[in-house]
Amino acid sequence: MSVLIDVTGVPRERIVFCPSPLAELGAALHALSEPAHHARLHGWLTTTSAGLKPELADRLHEADFLWRSTRSDILLPAKPRETLAEELDDLDRMDEERYVTAALEISCAQSYDEGVLSPLSDPATRRRTLELATARGPRQAAFVRRMLADPPAVRRWIRRLLEDCEDAFFGETWRRVRVQLAADARHKTELLRRKGLADAVAAASAAMTLEEDGPRGRIVVDKLSHGRTSAAGTGLTFLPTAFGWPHLYALHAPGWQPVVQYPVPTAELAGSTPVEVVGRRLEAVAHPLRMRLCRNLARAPYTTSELADANGITAPEVSRHLAVLKKAGLLTTRRRGRYVLHQLDVTAVSRLGSDFLEGLLR
Repeated sequence: MSVLIDVTGVPRERIVFCPSPLAELGAALHALSEPAHHARLHGWLTTTSAGLKPELADRLHEADFLWRSTRSDILLPAKPRETLAEELDDLDRMDEERYVTAALEISCAQSYDEGVLSPLSDPATRRRTLELATARGPRQAAFVRRMLADPPAVRRWIRRLLEDCEDAFFGETWRRVRVQLAADARHKTELLRRKGLADAVAAASAAMTLEEDGPRGRIVVDKLSHGRTSAAGTGLTFLPTAFGWPHLYALHAPGWQPVVQYPVPTAELAGSTPVEVVGRRLEAVAHPLRMRLCRNLARAPYTTSELADANGITAPEVSRHLAVLKKAGLLTTRRRGRYVLHQLDVTAVSRLGSDFLEGLLR
């Protein structure tokens, strides 16, 4: 399960690390709408939410499908600019069908990988879009109906909303975080120049790797979703974010330049556990007998024979279950004389819940 970005033949100058005010505003708006995802931002979220005027808060709620459960592609620019106004100008130049289809990505998510027909021109897509919007609430449904009926007016409304966010809270926030994001982008650019794409990608996120097969190469973004795209002919943009963790967004819609928004690494974020490993660990501890063995192993080191006696099973059966736990990385083993002692890795088990949640949200 991963998103694959083919980078075969893409020249180094077409791979860009750069901060984006529009992408960072999108990340901040998502954090405001889903504070439970972002416990590390509690102070900023509390202060900012308390300072929002009711009228602005209502408008944000009305349009929150653009950033709440995922991020609309219009909020992840492939060509970042210095200012939010410049990036909004670029959005204004986007053609109507492309803009509306991307803005309504949540309603069209079931066909994201294959590309979707525009709800402006395809009746079936339009009906499906309205149906899914209605499930999100009456205000969201009314907003989508307005967008489908009068796209230019709603596009102007969205621009004013984002500009009002800049005036109300984001302008000051951006001035504070842009220095950090620019420094991170410069560091990754220098890594790319001196050591190559593999090192730059790995430094951006432990959940991304570069796989090379001779002249071919692809970036693997470890996520609980499938997707495939190519940077050939367009390039690839990496957007650092101070508001993004635990999310790692990879724009891979057909016809769009690939964009990855990655959280800026900090001392707290030592690394990400691959989703395959998380799944293996959950499967390992879900078995009733292994759960009983874990109860013993959490308390003290045990030999295979001791575990067999304590649980009324054979030593070979214990060994088979211990092998599963060990393969999942949940056991430590040490030798004392002729005895081999096994013990549960309590630290790995205690992280399982947070690793699982991070994998879901990534």
